[in-house]
Amino acid sequence: MGAVPEPHAGWTFLTNHARVLAAIADDPSTRIRDIAAHCRLTERAVQRIISDLEEAGYLSHTRQGRSNTYRIEPSIPLRHPAEAGLTVATLLAVLAQHDEQRGKEPPARERPAPSRTREAETGPSR
Repeated sequence: MGAVPEPHAGWTFLTNHARVLAAIADDPSTRIRDIAAHCRLTERAVQRIISDLEEAGYLSHTRQGRSNTYRIEPSIPLRHPAEAGLTVATLLAVLAQHDEQRGKEPPARERPAPSRTREAETGPSR
């Protein structure tokens, strides 16, 4: 079994359930071990989360040999009352958009301007 991932301090915006669901959306035939590594969770934690998601109807799986293939139910609404009307598909679309943008250089209009010193503006002092 793999090593326990490094702990993180404080709170995060996304729950572990959302992270696991997004990892499965990226690759429905991914292994629990790979989900755990991607999400920085233990394999046991991922197993519990998958069980929670299946019990709530967000996820199902089919066994293919020694592997599982997961199926996400995109039309199910999110659980918190503040997200009333939002579905799993909406959440996954936002996370997918983030993944597309991650690692890419921001457009020029969003990049911070290079720092300018007085010398750069007026030339070297004598």
